[in-house]
Amino acid sequence: MSQFRVEGGRPLNGEIVPQGAKNEALQILSALLLSTERVVVENIPNILDVQRLIELLVKLGVEANNLGGGRWEFNAAQIDIEFLHSAQFAQLSSSLRGSIMLLGPLLARFGYAKMVKPGGDKIGRRRVDTHLLGLIKLGAKLNFNERDSSMELSADRLVGTYILMDEASVTGSANLIMAAVLAKGRTTLYNAACEPYVQQLCVMLNNMGAKIEGIGSNLLTIDGVDHLSGCHHRILPDMIEIGSFIGMAAMTAGEITIKDVEYHQLGMIPSQFEKIGVRVERSGNDLVVPKHNHYRIETFIDGSIMTIADAPWPGLSPDLLSVFLVTAIHAKGALLIHQKMFESRLFFVDKLIDMGAKIILCDPHRATIIGNNRESRLKGTKMVSPDIRAGIALLIAALAAEGESVIDNIDQIDRGYEDIELRLNAIGAKILRV
Repeated sequence: MSQFRVEGGRPLNGEIVPQGAKNEALQILSALLLSTERVVVENIPNILDVQRLIELLVKLGVEANNLGGGRWEFNAAQIDIEFLHSAQFAQLSSSLRGSIMLLGPLLARFGYAKMVKPGGDKIGRRRVDTHLLGLIKLGAKLNFNERDSSMELSADRLVGTYILMDEASVTGSANLIMAAVLAKGRTTLYNAACEPYVQQLCVMLNNMGAKIEGIGSNLLTIDGVDHLSGCHHRILPDMIEIGSFIGMAAMTAGEITIKDVEYHQLGMIPSQFEKIGVRVERSGNDLVVPKHNHYRIETFIDGSIMTIADAPWPGLSPDLLSVFLVTAIHAKGALLIHQKMFESRLFFVDKLIDMGAKIILCDPHRATIIGNNRESRLKGTKMVSPDIRAGIALLIAALAAEGESVIDNIDQIDRGYEDIELRLNAIGAKILRV
């Protein structure tokens, strides 16, 4: 098991390029199963979750060629459906939350899909009912094995229908979109997620010959087609990593230019940082975070404590709340973080408290941070990364702390951040991978 040894107290200064978006990459890689033709994808991040999904696709029979620089070529013409029954498939898919998105394309193209309980972050209950209920409405038959939590889905051919999703699940929306593009007739998908990741998936599928209308809204109309061709697709920069870099710059009193961010796809991320006093400046397609010796958290107009909460797009992604939480430690003022979606995602704050942060964990979903206005320093300590987003928050705290910090279980960070220590060391950090 690897660990990071971090020497804190070093301002980060310079330019950094964000990786391709993790969440989009997992959807795009799943979608290539829908075609028998060549698909080229650019800006694929070299992270653990993506590596695992590509390995799983190759075992299924997908030809995958790494062309270098994050550019890959795929061909899914020859798929071995029998591999779904193997112990190796069960092992690989159970280690990866994103494997659930193979259900839709496999079912749409082959009339059969199988999945064990997917893995991923341990951040609370993450049921897959939204995926399954939608696929059943499209005509699939579900056989659920309670003994090993495996599920089999089958259908002669999916048939379009009206689906009102019970929640705006990003992966659930992606799964149903991929299933519907080859279904017979029209599918109307209401209360769909409309994050940039889902928009990008729809754009890619339309480039392959799908007929999807309403992209960018929560009401999608999908007319099924008989065949999808190959395509060329480029993945957006990862807005969660961009938000992480903003937090790092503020916490370490550094100045960072984040290159090629596709600013129009960042939604309210810049404005939410401004609520905690962190200024960001747009320079063309780049984002500049100037040096912040001090920054002040705003209050609401009536003087009450500022609250930052997650919400479906165009609201703030829950993946960024851990970054906002840790960034508020060095601010002046108080902030309430309300994590609505997952009930275990804030439990990492005990490590920040050990480092000297003033945080009150109100309940599993809410934490109050009393900023220290840099009047005191966090102290280096030893900690364990419980999930991807908590892991990056702990790394931000370590970068700003006095002395050395040790972070264990950094495989969790590697699942979502590519060569993070190398890129941060290039702009002034001192992180050693052991």
